[in-house]
Amino acid sequence: MKNAVIGNNKQKANLIVLGAVPRLLYLLQQETSSTELRTECAVVLGSLAMGTENNVKSLLDCHIIPALLQGLLSPDLKFIEACLRCLRTIFISPVTPEDLLYTDATVISHLMALLSRSRYTQEYICQIFSHCCKGPDHQTILFNHGAVQNIAHLLVSTSYKVRMQALKCFSVLAFENPQVSMTLVNVSVDGELLPQIFVKMLQRDKPIEMQLTSAKCLTSMCRAGAIRTDDSCIVLKTLPCLVRMCSKERLLEERVEGAETLAYLIETDVELQRIASITDHLIVMLADYFKYPSSVSAITDIKRLDHDLKHAHELRQAAFKLYASLGANDEDIRKKIIETENMMDRIVNGLSESSIKVRLAAVRCLHSLSRSVQQLRTSFQDHAVWKPLMKVLQNAPNEMLVVASSTLCNLLLEFSPSKEPILESGAIELLCSLTQSENLALRVNGIWALMNMAFQAEQKIKSDILRGLSTEQLFQLLSDSDVNVLMKTLGLLRNLLSTRPHIDHIMSTHGKQIMQAVTLILEGEHNIEVKEQTLCILANIADGTTAKELIMTNDDILQKIKYYMSHSNAKLQLAAMFCISNLIWNEEEGSQERQDKLRDIGIVDILHKLSQSSDPNLCDKAKTALQQYLA
Repeated sequence: MKNAVIGNNKQKANLIVLGAVPRLLYLLQQETSSTELRTECAVVLGSLAMGTENNVKSLLDCHIIPALLQGLLSPDLKFIEACLRCLRTIFISPVTPEDLLYTDATVISHLMALLSRSRYTQEYICQIFSHCCKGPDHQTILFNHGAVQNIAHLLVSTSYKVRMQALKCFSVLAFENPQVSMTLVNVSVDGELLPQIFVKMLQRDKPIEMQLTSAKCLTSMCRAGAIRTDDSCIVLKTLPCLVRMCSKERLLEERVEGAETLAYLIETDVELQRIASITDHLIVMLADYFKYPSSVSAITDIKRLDHDLKHAHELRQAAFKLYASLGANDEDIRKKIIETENMMDRIVNGLSESSIKVRLAAVRCLHSLSRSVQQLRTSFQDHAVWKPLMKVLQNAPNEMLVVASSTLCNLLLEFSPSKEPILESGAIELLCSLTQSENLALRVNGIWALMNMAFQAEQKIKSDILRGLSTEQLFQLLSDSDVNVLMKTLGLLRNLLSTRPHIDHIMSTHGKQIMQAVTLILEGEHNIEVKEQTLCILANIADGTTAKELIMTNDDILQKIKYYMSHSNAKLQLAAMFCISNLIWNEEEGSQERQDKLRDIGIVDILHKLSQSSDPNLCDKAKTALQQYLA
């Protein structure tokens, strides 16, 4: 059987159909079977598992995993190795659920104990761990079972395969895991610390797979804060190694992995972004990622075309991600990216690709570039980026919506020429619906974009926003538990209530509700910034012609303004003073009555006190206000 199935998928399928698997498993588990027989059974099963995914499914359906795990308790090393080899093959398959490794708590500790038995047990067990470690829960289980201590010394094994599998283990254990990363920094093997061992594995004379994987380990450690971003092992070793992986000489898979890892390494660090952008012409090098599959005439080999097609969208996704990281903070880098051949066209095409991963990466890239005022006015305008972006925003998954709506926030800034056409394409409705989302980031972005939209906008737009939001929703947002949502909503109100005719118009239709909201916030337990923003809204209302009366006839609000004039925080005092100045300004109708009423409630006394203040701003503002009384 063994000789018939090796390398022959048809024969493997035949044997499975004929019912060989249950019989082999029966023999494997029989105590009376000789060790040689049990070992041969494990070898044949391992060979069957090497076939198609359907073969693996058939093996799983026969409960092969518990049988093989049971086999690991045997004293015979050859049999243990055969079981491990078969388990390794099954766990590598995408159809096998990783959780099967963790159902019985004793399995992991037994595997740790078997690590010392032979180079084969080391290779297979590390390979099983690195394939079955998906997410923080698995990382924690392996970490708590001593994975770091048990696997570290394998990095200096004489067997390349063992070294490589151990390295892969560390790259999945440390990924986005501060606990593991912080531990790795201090572990030493034969007197050498792990980061130094990883750096040696990065050298150009090492196999590419090893260079890439150790770069991933160092990247995870750096992102977790275990290694500083300005450490020479990052700046002089890891970063250049990853840039090398992006070059034309590398295989497509290596270029994808190199670019994605580099994007993650530099994502939050300006200095690393600057260094990467000038290493080996990286920005131009990445443009090449969009040129697959190459022109058909050049590809005579159909297999190669298939391979190129398969990796083409992965390459585009990786390039977009890396461009997004490179351009996250630096204006000059963004300019260089946008000036790369056909860059804007590529992003626009990326936004409408069939692959959701490419679309998401393209939106991330666009978001990064949209932080540039210069580009919003030029390239973004020339390529009408807002069109595909609005399309992306229709029924997209949340992860995509968050990035796309952040980009929209930037496109709606006052100086961006895209503002008009976006409004005409039904953006208000879309953004108002985002403010009702369960997802916090979406609520923030929805209200933020409306705030940008209302800034220096014409009255019609402001009325549309208020109509779209509805008073109920506005109150809902003002009582949101998240301070970010609250601040942006106040920002929106402040932008809506600017320029006199607008203030009077909005207060004539929504005055009662807005005054209620202001009262609510000034009475609530809020931080200084929130209260300051609210007082600024009152100052805007006080600047209206008819809107003023809503404050003057509201004794409760007047008392609150008076209270904040004597507050311990100068910012709040200043904001309250703005309200008073706008109410008593001489050249305006009815100023005399307003001045008298404010004198009666004791405002003038406070102004006298404030004119002696040590804070020059407060002092000036108080003196200016008192002059209004004298004029």
